[in-house]
Formats: sequence, structure tokens, C-alpha cells
Amino acid sequence: MTHTAKRPAANFEALFHQAPCGYLVTDDAGRIAAVNDTFVRWTGYGRAQLLEMTLPSLMPVGDQILYATHCIPQLGITGSVSEVAVDIIGADGVRRPALLSASRFAPAGGGTDSVRVIIFSAHERRQYERELVSALRAAEESDARRAEVERQLQRLALHDVLTGLPNRAGLKARLDELPSGSSGKTLAALFIDLDHFKAVNDSLGHGAGDSLLVSAAERLAAAVEGTALVGRLSGDEFVVLGAMSRAADATALAARLMEVLAAPIDIEGLEIVTSASIGIAVAGEGEDTVDDLIRRADIAMYRAKERGRNCWELHRPAPSDPAVDRLRALGELRRGIGEGALRVHYQPRIDLHTGRPSGVEALVRWQHPTRGLLPPSEFISMAEESGLVRPLGAWVLDETLKLAESLRRDSQAGAALEFAVNLSARQLNDPGLVSMVEGALRRREMDPAMLLLEITETALMQDPTAALESLTALKNLGVGLAVDDFGTGYSSLTYLKKFPINELKIDRSFIMGLGSDTGDSAIVGSCIGLAHAVGIRAVAEGVETEGQVEALQTMGCDLAQGYLFARPLPEQRLREWLSANA
Repeated sequence: MTHTAKRPAANFEALFHQAPCGYLVTDDAGRIAAVNDTFVRWTGYGRAQLLEMTLPSLMPVGDQILYATHCIPQLGITGSVSEVAVDIIGADGVRRPALLSASRFAPAGGGTDSVRVIIFSAHERRQYERELVSALRAAEESDARRAEVERQLQRLALHDVLTGLPNRAGLKARLDELPSGSSGKTLAALFIDLDHFKAVNDSLGHGAGDSLLVSAAERLAAAVEGTALVGRLSGDEFVVLGAMSRAADATALAARLMEVLAAPIDIEGLEIVTSASIGIAVAGEGEDTVDDLIRRADIAMYRAKERGRNCWELHRPAPSDPAVDRLRALGELRRGIGEGALRVHYQPRIDLHTGRPSGVEALVRWQHPTRGLLPPSEFISMAEESGLVRPLGAWVLDETLKLAESLRRDSQAGAALEFAVNLSARQLNDPGLVSMVEGALRRREMDPAMLLLEITETALMQDPTAALESLTALKNLGVGLAVDDFGTGYSSLTYLKKFPINELKIDRSFIMGLGSDTGDSAIVGSCIGLAHAVGIRAVAEGVETEGQVEALQTMGCDLAQGYLFARPLPEQRLREWLSANA
């Protein structure tokens, strides 16, 4: 009996040490409590040496900062991190690229939580993936496998991979399965969007978000089983199609589905309560394809969102339809660009070491004929989606460089100013971007080093390969590059090392908490340290108090901008401000 009881522990010990990747157990501070044979061999250290070390001490300083500012907070919030790219320095001093995953666990008998760490050699991981791909290709060569693959492809073409629900094409293919019932019924569509789904993804991770989507799909399918079809369109958007006798039947179903979705869901030990906004559209006489019906239900769903979420809205065709309004607004913007209705305002940037202006950031405004001066949030996304952002961006850049040329002629101080211009995600992926920037610099005889192009984290990561190519070409022109709104997106040391960045701009949401929120202060300090660790400048956005300036100076921040110094100013007022603060 005793021998049998010990065998599982012995088997686990053997699996632990013979695993194809490095396994470690650490405490929250990273002190190594256990390590397997694979990691010992891979690093070249002795086991006794490793047990006297911390995991961060095996990394270069940049990855130590990444572990402290990303991995440790993530472990505290969600209990896990997945495949973070780091380097491990072996006993021979050579860096070994690796992928690090970690999770917290509590001992069965109680006690202090520990952290389980898995470290996969990047080279071995690639080799492992290549072997998997080769095995798949070999399997697909057999007739039996090929037939199975074809069946799976047919299913994938009509179903959502995550939830198993029909997609848009699958719903159309299954319309004949809807119960027809008595005559006089008509088709209705309910467009369902989960409220605040992004908050679950951002706070708990995509795994938790996927669990929430699967749970919502199961509840919707169970609620309408045998009476309607449920499909997933994309993201957190679902649609229900059913035959209804009247609109009241559709609204009653919407109310019931809202109740079903509102029941708490347990995800990773947390009770999540979600809600939904539902748009309803009912087909009229002789009208509406399925796509038309879903489009109208989608419009009604956005009206439900505008009403405050967690409600339903029935689509009632009216002279003022959001889709029509958007087309009208696009036409107005197109005319505004052509007729000179755009304005550029400039916000000064201050050198925190000297207290003097170091440059300005260009911010576009739209002088709308009836709504007044509109900020970028009112029209930039519309310009991106329609393609108008290309002429708009070219105009903003030329206006900014025209001002730079004028200031350079008018004053010696103006020649030393740096001019920052924002690039959108659409511009970054525009193949004509580099030639547009080069042409604008040449026309104004501008020193490229005095132009700074700002890109958001999100724009960088939409297509990292294309972004790297564009940024490298821009860097070769001699212009500076900045990451804007840092801290609100990916905040990864990996891309700071990968992309040719000169400047990191810390988002205003963190600056607001300086001096009052220890968490924000720690984040800002970490961002500044991260920037300096990779040899770039740190810039604070949204500075509004002297206390924030003092805190930033103490932390060693390089530049700042915000209402404390000046609001975005039209050209003439900027000239006056520069004269007063020269």
C-alpha cells in the first residue's frame, strides 16, 4: 500500500524534470524555489546556484523592467501571463530568446501562494511548431484525412469557431429550418450586443472574454431552442432570427433574452454580471433580405446603446436614419476639406529640465457650418473609415510645416522648435505615406529632425510587420517617431525594442493621479524608467498642476504638455504665447 501511494509522486517528479521546457516555481518576488532539469541544462547553471537566485536576475535589465511592470501586476490581477517574449542570460553570459508563461497557485493545504513559470526556448518552440505543421500536412495527404478536412472546412464556412453557432452565411443557409407555424407570420431579427464586453477582455484577459462569449451563446441557444435561430456575427455581436406574428412578439423575446443574459456567470472564480443592448427589426410587406433586416436591427441596437444600454429598441424607419446621417456627415467633411473648413491648433511642449518650450503638437479641428468647432474625436474615425484621412493628414502636415517654416524665418527661437503631428492607423498602412512626408519636408525645406510623427499603441499593433516597414522608412528620412497614449494599449517592451521609436508619451489618465494615487505614480515612474532603459524620451500628457510637474521632474521625465502650460492654440495665439515664454 505504501509503495503504491508513492508512485504518483515519483511519476510527477519525473515528468517535472524531463519536460521539454523549463519549469520553475517562485514566490511573488521571483525567488526560485524549484527548477527542473531541463532549465538547469539549458542555462548552464547548477541547481544550487539557481535556487539562490531570482528569476528577474536571469534577464537583461529591459526584460527585468517588463517583468516588474507587466508580468507581476498581471499575475496579481488575473493570476496568469501568457507567452511574454524575454531573454534569459545563461551561465556563459549568452542571451537565449524565450517565451515565458506564468500562473499563481495556492497550496492545497493552505499557505503562501506560489508562481509556476514555464520557459520555452524560442528556437525550440519554432521547431516544435514546424514539426506540428509538417505532421498536419502529412496527415492531409491521405484520402481519409482530406475528406475530413473538407467536411471541417464546410462547417467552418458556416459556423463560428469559438461558439459553434452559425455565422451570417450559416444563418441564411438554415432559414428553411425556422418553424413556419400559422400563416401571417413574418421574419424578425434581434441584433444583440453585450454591454461593456471590452472591460472584461481588458481586465481579465481574452480567455475570460471567450468564456463569457461561449456562456452567452449557450444561454441564447437554449432560450430560443426550436423556435428561432441564433448566430454569432463577430466579437460580442449575436443575432436571433425568428418568425413572428407581430412586433410585440419580437419585443417580448428581446425582454426575455435580456433576463437570460443578466444571470451571473462564474468566470475564473469571479461572478460576472453582464447585460445586453438589443435592436429589433421586423420585415415589412415584400421587403427586406436577411442582410437588410440585420442591418436595420444593428441600427436599432446602436440606438439602444445611446439610451444607456441594457435595453431594447425597435427599428422604425424614419427620414433621419443613422446610416443616412453618416453619409451626409461624410459629404460635409469632404466639402470641408476642399473648402478650407479645417483648422490646426498647436499645444506647446515644455522641456522639464529647463522649463522652456521645446516644440508644439499639431491638433486638427473642423469648423462645422452648423455645429461649430469640432474636436478630432467627432470626425477622425469617420475620415479613417472612408479614406478621407489621407488628404486630411496631408493637409495637416503641410499646414504644420508651413508654420514651422514661418517661425524659422521670424525668430531664432522658432528654428529650435520641434513639431509633432499625429498619424492614424490608416495613414500608417498607406503605401504613399513616406513619399507624402518626404515631399512635404522638401517643399518647406524643413530639417527632418525637427518633425516628430506620433502613432498610438493600437495603430502599431494592428499590423506590426507593415508598421515596422513604414516606421523604418520614415526613420530613414530622419524624422522622429513617438508612441502616443502609452499605457492604454499593449505597453510592451518588445515593440519598444523592435520599432525605431524616439519618444514615449505617457497617457493623461495616469498623469491625473500623480500625487494622489500611488498606483498611477508607480505606473508613471515605471513608464519613465522603461523609456530611459531603451534610450528614448519620456513625455507626460495632460499636465494640469504644479504638483504633477514636481513629481514628473523628480521621476526624471523629459517633456510635458497640458493645460497648466497652454491649451491648444490657433496660430496667432501660439505666436503670442511663444513670444511671452521665449
